[in-house]
Amino acid sequence: MACVVVDRERRVWTLSTEHTTYALHAAGDDKLVQLHWGARLTSAETARLTGPPFTTAPYGLPLDLEEPLPVDGGLRWGVPSLQVTFPGGVRSLELVLTGDEVVQEDGGARLDLVLADRHFPLRVVLHHRVHEGSDVIERWVTLRHTGTEGEPSGEPVLVHRADSGNWLLPELTDYRCSSITGAWAAETQLQRVPLPAGEFTLTSRHGLTGHHANPWIMVDDGTATEEHGEVWSVALAWSGTWRLTAQRRFEGRAAVTAGFGHDGVTWRLAPGEELSTPPVLGLHTDGGFGAASRAWHRHGRARVLPHPAETRPVLYNSWEAVEFDIDEAGQIALAQKAADLGVELFVMDDGWFGGRTDSTAGLGDWWPNPERFPHGLRPLADKVRTLGMEFGVWVEPEMVNPDSELYRAHPDWVLHHPHRRRDELRTQLVLNFARDDVREWAFGWLDRLVGDHGVTFLKWDMNRALSQAGWPERARSGDGDQDRLWIDHTRNVYAVMDRLRARHPALRIESCAGGGGRVDFGVLARTDEVWTSDNTDAFHRQSIQHGFSQVYPAGVMAAWVTDAARAPLEYRFHVAMAGVLGIGGDLNAWTPQQLDTARRLVAEYQGIRTVVQHGEQYRLGAEPGRGLSAVQYVHGDEVALLLYRPGAGVGPSPGVLRLAGLDPDARYREDDGGPDLSGRTLMRAGLPIRDRLPAGDWASALVRLRRLP
Repeated sequence: MACVVVDRERRVWTLSTEHTTYALHAAGDDKLVQLHWGARLTSAETARLTGPPFTTAPYGLPLDLEEPLPVDGGLRWGVPSLQVTFPGGVRSLELVLTGDEVVQEDGGARLDLVLADRHFPLRVVLHHRVHEGSDVIERWVTLRHTGTEGEPSGEPVLVHRADSGNWLLPELTDYRCSSITGAWAAETQLQRVPLPAGEFTLTSRHGLTGHHANPWIMVDDGTATEEHGEVWSVALAWSGTWRLTAQRRFEGRAAVTAGFGHDGVTWRLAPGEELSTPPVLGLHTDGGFGAASRAWHRHGRARVLPHPAETRPVLYNSWEAVEFDIDEAGQIALAQKAADLGVELFVMDDGWFGGRTDSTAGLGDWWPNPERFPHGLRPLADKVRTLGMEFGVWVEPEMVNPDSELYRAHPDWVLHHPHRRRDELRTQLVLNFARDDVREWAFGWLDRLVGDHGVTFLKWDMNRALSQAGWPERARSGDGDQDRLWIDHTRNVYAVMDRLRARHPALRIESCAGGGGRVDFGVLARTDEVWTSDNTDAFHRQSIQHGFSQVYPAGVMAAWVTDAARAPLEYRFHVAMAGVLGIGGDLNAWTPQQLDTARRLVAEYQGIRTVVQHGEQYRLGAEPGRGLSAVQYVHGDEVALLLYRPGAGVGPSPGVLRLAGLDPDARYREDDGGPDLSGRTLMRAGLPIRDRLPAGDWASALVRLRRLP
């Protein structure tokens, strides 16, 4: 189904997935324009779309946002996706199409359109890829300086902006955008607002994906619902700084351009060098926001995650129980309690290394604290394994405390500028991972930590943004290209993760950044789950997880039960069971009754986790926290339904809940018994639920159904 069709006579290139088509056309002046992005068309139908542009700007000019990569140059005044300065201060690009190539790939196809500047030595390749089994279309760009050093064409080209692609939206009666906003401990808050006229920009300048926004957007005509309507989505697969801009023009069209880097960052492209951008992903669906989310989830599982078929274990993390008061005996005692609950992965958090007795010292000195672990970590790791669990540890490789042996030995390794202070945040400075020596140091100690102790899980944290992002040695090298660190820092984080995984195939990694600050399809290509938020309050987590689920699958969403105890323990478990279940409370303080409840609910989760982590997700009922809401998962013949009602309210609760995603002609029965009901009945009349929820506030329940043979 995934294919690329080239019509060279009409100069039309068509990429199709099972349900969608994306088509481009080269006009008479060699300028590329986007013809169609939406429901699937045949190549013959697409070819009939060629001709004069549908919409024109003043004076009859074509709209620059119709181009797949609008440049800074010529008669264009919109947001440029590509902006460079050539020698002599020339800041105007004139690209012409020079060729195309179609490459058949395993599980899909790739289209490369090659452009070049009319005079200066710059080649621009627009890459496109479609995959079997996915409606996501992947795009990225490669820039190459084709000049020769030492010749007139050998001066560097300055790249100010290099987006991965611009997506033209069809002409709609109105435009509404969905995105997420937030902050630390309040990540992924969903917002749906009219797309304003002009430019609407989401961005991160923090050096990582960020808490305040996430690199994706959905656009509809203002009428889409969870179950109905066309939705166009764009997501950037990148974990460093980024920018995504949606333009809405008076002429009646809108487009979204996205790429890595933030405004003000410049990349010097020397002769022979290339700069490749990260993928930007586009998705069209016609079944509302729910269908869009499920399509993103399927793509993540099938085309992004390293081990999509695996089922994530139930973990216990020791942080809330002991914080920095950590030692071998205490960790073993917690591990024994965790194993008794059915936990499968024990993770030791901060405080196990160097002189790390509080947050002010030791970060960077990655060897076991000799007073707390006199025989190293091996005895603890071995004990954890004898209890039937895997062993994991917390690390923060990109940070250093000034009070550390590492910083005293290598003060030049941190981001800094001469004659400027080094601002600390959380008493930390940021190591310059763009440096090869820092990258190799990090890989070396991580390789030893994992290999020497049989570590199978790393909670990889990053607790502060980049500041004073200078690289004085690079500035003194002659090219002054310090800005490379904004991109190469992230690339080298990726490289260390990739090398560790190749060296230790059993290793699994969680991406954590002060909560959910590093969540995107770029980091998910080399990690197995992400830490959603440092806020583990069950009520707050419902809205956080609701926003997270718009694009990212439940099978990567780490969700803990902790001692944030506004809600009762069962409610906290049911909220955490909507993702990858973990426990982070102080088990030393839990009562026998709480431990019994936890043991029962861990077992219940283990019975449904395949459905949750690999199934199709449906968001049902009210907005989380505003009434009765539910999350439903369907996987094969099994259905898991988690019900939540945080407040009883003054009116009656709903008596039934309409389910979704079932086979209408099949019959379903609850695992606890009861009558057989058809899928059609459950979806149209609903499942009786009033008696399933206890009276009062903080009512929750798990319902399991199975399709009968």
